[in-house]
Amino acid sequence: MDDLNFVDRGCCNGRGGTCSKLNVYDWLDDVINIANPTDLVEVRFKNTRKDFFRNVNNLKLDPGDLVAVEANPGHDIGIVTVTGDLVLEQMKKHKVTLINGEIRKIYRKAKPADIDKWKEAIACEQQTMIRSRQIANELNLAMKIGDVEYQGDKTKAIFYYLADDRVDFRQLIKVFADTFRIRIEMKQIGARQEAGRIGGIGPCGREICCASWITNFVSVNTNSARYQDISLNPQKLAGQCGKLKCCLNFEVDTYIDAQKDFPSSNVQLQTENGTYQYFKADIFKQIYLYSKVGDKTGNLIEVPVSRVKEIIRSNQKGQVVARLIHESEIKPVVEKLGFEDGSNHDSLTRFDDPKRSENKKRGNNRRRKFKPKS
Repeated sequence: MDDLNFVDRGCCNGRGGTCSKLNVYDWLDDVINIANPTDLVEVRFKNTRKDFFRNVNNLKLDPGDLVAVEANPGHDIGIVTVTGDLVLEQMKKHKVTLINGEIRKIYRKAKPADIDKWKEAIACEQQTMIRSRQIANELNLAMKIGDVEYQGDKTKAIFYYLADDRVDFRQLIKVFADTFRIRIEMKQIGARQEAGRIGGIGPCGREICCASWITNFVSVNTNSARYQDISLNPQKLAGQCGKLKCCLNFEVDTYIDAQKDFPSSNVQLQTENGTYQYFKADIFKQIYLYSKVGDKTGNLIEVPVSRVKEIIRSNQKGQVVARLIHESEIKPVVEKLGFEDGSNHDSLTRFDDPKRSENKKRGNNRRRKFKPKS
């Protein structure tokens, strides 16, 4: 998002992206403000940063208003996102406690001079980020400066960085302070937060979740893929951040519940016709697919989970069942690859057809015959 247009568009007006996921629908908008007598206000800044402030001057504030708020040092410029009783619910959600002196103040609504100064600060962010990356590279630090956020009064800047290990950036801060002549704050972010800041389109065809609605990131591991019987292919399981896709966690609880009574897939089934081994499962249909050991035809047989448990119990008692399922219920499943023979779609000798050449000559003779004289 172009932060210079951030002011005029009023936080993107809900058009999607980072601003959209930080918007809050105030479902208590038409309720008299009783629970929040101190008039706490939620204010958002760049890069999903939010904070809570006291409206000590009793200003009439609405979502989307630009305000100058207390900072350390100086002041910052942000956009009001929530007012009224819903602010207390937001504070509970973000686990913010009310302690005397902790909640800072809102000074005023932003004046034209404040906005001009803020725009000047925003205009410096891109060049500052490029130069800061060069400095970090010169100091041989294993880190990447992902973004830079200037404070509204241009006296302080937050440098967002990515690093796999701990980084000693004490010397880096000194060089930054001498180069940019501002107060420096370093803030580490993860690869998922970086991907959410940049944005993009996922393999599902939709905007990636971390850029559109996810605000807190839950750890994802390969067990989520195993429960859903997804192939453990790192290229398919990784998102644009290089980590496992967040969407692997979306349905995993449903899959776990569906597989509570499923038998182990590592057990081979012994029958009079031979030994069968597990191939894959249709979890919600409660069907296991088995193939016969040594069978190279690739035939798969659908076996209900209840029948699989029955056979396993019989095998554990030393009994060998006659067959997997009754012959009338056997449905061999053969996975066929789609193939289309396109060799006859167009002949390679179509221009060598003698009839075609004769018809072409006749057509040329007709055109010559009826050609008007000049």
